[in-house]
Amino acid sequence: MNTGELAHYSLSEIADLICNREVSSVEATTACLHAIASLQPQLNCYITIEADEALMAAKRADSELARGRRRGPLHGVPVAHKDMFYRVGKVSTGGADILRHYVPDVTATVVKRLDEGGAIGLGNLNMSEFAANPTGHNVHFGDCHNPWNLTHITGGSSSGAAAAVAARTCFAALGSDTGGSVRVPAAMCGVCGIKPTYGRISRANIMPRAWSVDTVGVLARTAEDCAMVTGVVAGHDPADATTADVAVPDYRALLQGSVNGIKIGIPADSFFSDVDPDVKRALDESLLALGALGARTFAVPLPDFSTLAVVSDAITKCEAAAIHRRWFSTRFDDYSLFVRSRLEAGFHIPAACYLEAVANRGRVLGDFVRSVFGMVDVLHLPVVSMSVPTFVESDVNAAGDVPALISSITRFSRPINYLGLPSLSVPCGFTPNGLPTAFQLVGRPYSESLLFRLAHAYQQTTDWHRRAPPICEPLSASQQ
Repeated sequence: MNTGELAHYSLSEIADLICNREVSSVEATTACLHAIASLQPQLNCYITIEADEALMAAKRADSELARGRRRGPLHGVPVAHKDMFYRVGKVSTGGADILRHYVPDVTATVVKRLDEGGAIGLGNLNMSEFAANPTGHNVHFGDCHNPWNLTHITGGSSSGAAAAVAARTCFAALGSDTGGSVRVPAAMCGVCGIKPTYGRISRANIMPRAWSVDTVGVLARTAEDCAMVTGVVAGHDPADATTADVAVPDYRALLQGSVNGIKIGIPADSFFSDVDPDVKRALDESLLALGALGARTFAVPLPDFSTLAVVSDAITKCEAAAIHRRWFSTRFDDYSLFVRSRLEAGFHIPAACYLEAVANRGRVLGDFVRSVFGMVDVLHLPVVSMSVPTFVESDVNAAGDVPALISSITRFSRPINYLGLPSLSVPCGFTPNGLPTAFQLVGRPYSESLLFRLAHAYQQTTDWHRRAPPICEPLSASQQ
């Protein structure tokens, strides 16, 4: 096989090939670096590319395997992460001009776990400024473009992570999800994205957006890939008091269980009143595929998602305002107009409203789990209600109603952050404009293994996850 073909393997496939020494880590890393060199000028999905360091690490990984040492399931596999996960001595911009030269003196726990597991870091990925824009626009480092069509957005805020994985420049990427920032770009770029249970993965030493709803997530091409990476980075961390001391299962080993009889909840028809008919058609077809595997669907009543979205948004804005209070007074003009407007709103929300939203969270979650998951095992919901918009259609600096734009993109994802539930975005087709769409599976707290298993079964009978954007056709030997 030529180098270009290697980048088209899934993470699980390339990990097994490296483990069996059928492919070297250097070969896999070189394939990714070739793809980055070819596509970065068009996609702008990386802020920092660390080619020399990656190749050195790959050589070490190969040497260790030759001596019989394998650090873990990701040994020798090239990955990347959103530019908000700190590493000692390396610039971490958070997609913001204010942090353009920020060099942390700490390393994120999840980055350490990837390093300890033998993964190869390729660099830092583009993102929305301060993780505060679900469209993925970035005026400071340039917009990241959707590999399926360069005139369309990627979604955000993990824009670079989704584009990089979809374009076969890395096998997986770490992102963050506060209101949909993993699932939305995953859906818009045609990859899988897991937002785990709140507290499942450490957030120690990453740039915060809103501490009550932030979650670290994984973007990869398949549910199996997401399961493998989540298994490496998840687990209790003394450096993050919000992480739960709950054992991390072998997610990959649990993928093969039967899905026959699993109860899938579907909201009432009114829930879909504003969903694009083409998106709804893809959702319905995914349910037919799951039904053919033995899963059963049931209509379930859901609480008002719009209310949950408003409450979650209020928490995010208040906490973001607190985080940015000092910079907002000293570096006001260094924020983009859009991010500035979102932060400013947080200063005008009464403390009583914020405290009430936080205090009621446990009760609302308990009611939701009892009423919904007392009837079904998982929920099947849209991720985004619309076809992927163009940059012109979603330009927040030109749009007249920014809150409406944000609401329309995150209306089905943001409520899940407030509840702290796990949710997995799974590609399920394309809309007439040629851009991907997806469904999300939502489960009880710490039910990630069930979500992975159901999505994996779906992906054994469909091929949406294997389709690559035309922009990243495998390179021939003469092109490398």
